[in-house]
Amino acid sequence: MFSFFETRIQPTALPPGPPPSGLVAFYWHFIRQTRSLYAAMFVTGLAVALIDMLIPIFIGRLVTLMEATDRAAAFSAAVPSLLAMAALVVIGRPVTLIADSLVRNNAVVPGVTSLVRWQSHWHVVRQSWPFFQNDFAGRIANRVMQTSNALRECVVASIRAIWYIAVYGVSSLVLMALADWRLAIPTVLWFIGYVIFLRYFVPRMRDLAKISSEARSSVMGRVVDSYTNILTVKLFARVRDEDAYVRDMIDEHTVAIAAHMRLITRFMATLAAMNALLLVSTAAIGITLWGRGDVSAGIVATALPLAWQIANVAGWVSWEVTGIFENIGVVQEGMETIAVPHTLTDAPGAPELEVPRGEIRFEHLTFTYGRSDGRKVLDDFDLTVRPGERVGFVGRSGAGKSTLVNLLLRFHELEQGSIRIDGQNIANVTQESLRGAIGLVTQDTSLLHRSIAANIGYGRPGATHDEIVAAAKKAQAHDFIVDLQDWKDRTGYEAQVGERGVKLSGGQRQRVAIARVVLKDAPILVLDEATSALDSEVELAIQEQLLDLMEGKTVIAIAHRLSTIARMDRLVVLDRGRIVEQGSHDELLALGGHYALLWKHQSGGFLPEELLVDEPPALEEDSAFDEMRAEEQPEPSTNDESPRPKA
Repeated sequence: MFSFFETRIQPTALPPGPPPSGLVAFYWHFIRQTRSLYAAMFVTGLAVALIDMLIPIFIGRLVTLMEATDRAAAFSAAVPSLLAMAALVVIGRPVTLIADSLVRNNAVVPGVTSLVRWQSHWHVVRQSWPFFQNDFAGRIANRVMQTSNALRECVVASIRAIWYIAVYGVSSLVLMALADWRLAIPTVLWFIGYVIFLRYFVPRMRDLAKISSEARSSVMGRVVDSYTNILTVKLFARVRDEDAYVRDMIDEHTVAIAAHMRLITRFMATLAAMNALLLVSTAAIGITLWGRGDVSAGIVATALPLAWQIANVAGWVSWEVTGIFENIGVVQEGMETIAVPHTLTDAPGAPELEVPRGEIRFEHLTFTYGRSDGRKVLDDFDLTVRPGERVGFVGRSGAGKSTLVNLLLRFHELEQGSIRIDGQNIANVTQESLRGAIGLVTQDTSLLHRSIAANIGYGRPGATHDEIVAAAKKAQAHDFIVDLQDWKDRTGYEAQVGERGVKLSGGQRQRVAIARVVLKDAPILVLDEATSALDSEVELAIQEQLLDLMEGKTVIAIAHRLSTIARMDRLVVLDRGRIVEQGSHDELLALGGHYALLWKHQSGGFLPEELLVDEPPALEEDSAFDEMRAEEQPEPSTNDESPRPKA
């Protein structure tokens, strides 16, 4: 029985489309996928309300029965109706409640929650890279998680509470009016007051809930930001600053909660007074009518429980309605993240990229990152990388090197110009096939919080363990991997690396990343400071492996340490988004220009100050691959052989 209801929804099926931006449309986008379950909730909710409405009638019948002069005859005549009442209370109501609970708790709650959460994540994870750069990861995750609960509770509460009181209230009103229209007067006045009550309080509850939800998400974002960057916090001994950073947001959240609670207290006091007036006035009218002989005691005994139940239900419904609008506030906040259209999308019917040769052509690129001042990161950049050619990009921070890589991977839309791979405009092919054809090793390697094998195997889904080990050996990673042991005593390739790979040293992370790219074996290889975190001995060994990896591939390499790219077929020197020199290492040295000067000073171990006086301010492109440095100088050797991590 449970499995039948629990399998009514397939929560991880592909979504029917992107979530719309309108509030009602956003709700309907998810409701329509499971509308049969909500229809079932309407049916069970109707049945529960009608049965609850019949119970006061039963009480009135019993009072009337007990007033009979000939009790034996009256009881004998009432036996069939008494048995029907008992059956309805003992069997009918429990069965109806169980059916309602099965639909709500076993089908809707788990299925709808997971469906909304999965489809929201499915949409958000396909947003462009700048989307994630512009917000806290913690806040994005919090909105995805909270919106699913809030949306589900809105719909469920609407059916349970509003539908229930509508059915129960109207039925009760009709019964009292049929008995004596004067008995219905307090209930009619109460309903009018209740509508006014809700119109006053609910919008204010909604607004305060939205403010509180936004503050809560900001607290979450700041806390996660501190935890994610805990090493920086510890290194700079800035725990107190982080305390202040989070405390300010918690204080703001506290103020929002306090304002919300003040309104709730006024809400409860007003409702308590209304309910008290309903009961007292109904009782007063009923007793007066009974005293005058206009109604029987059974009618009064029916009217009072009906009014009492309305008063009790009103409190529950009020909280549910308040919760509905509070959750609407949460959903509205979540829509700011979830209902955002994708900015980087594939063209309709876009084909997959095919790379038979690997030629890359940058055609008159001009790019500004949308800066209001129009400052150009790339200025009419034009370059062709021949199939199988190994090209190194050289230049100071902000020259445009990493921007070229970002645009090649289509992390941003081009503003002017085009990029073609084997004659195919990358804007017209699928992003998945484009990035699948490019292997990238960055300077700041971030690993998944999974096993070593899973991280390396990420380069090629379905790779065997032997293929993973072979890739690790080519990246000079196998020797340290077999000695790993994590905090749960998993060893070797099954050891977990921690969030972002924090359990490994920088050099170990970079070797795992190189192994991942080795396993991917893409026809185009991009190396962005791929060996910067390695010590000289390991770097030399890996460079030999990288030369083998480069064989037959088109290679783009970025390095501040010129010795690491001196063996490229061609070096391209950039300055302020333009090519100022290009040629082989020997040709550029013979030219005696920018590259020769850089080589001369790097060979001496430092860069002169005159090379940096005109350096432009930090640009957005540098944050992409952590390329920014205050000066162009060779990096000190990093001791890669850190102790074996164990927590």
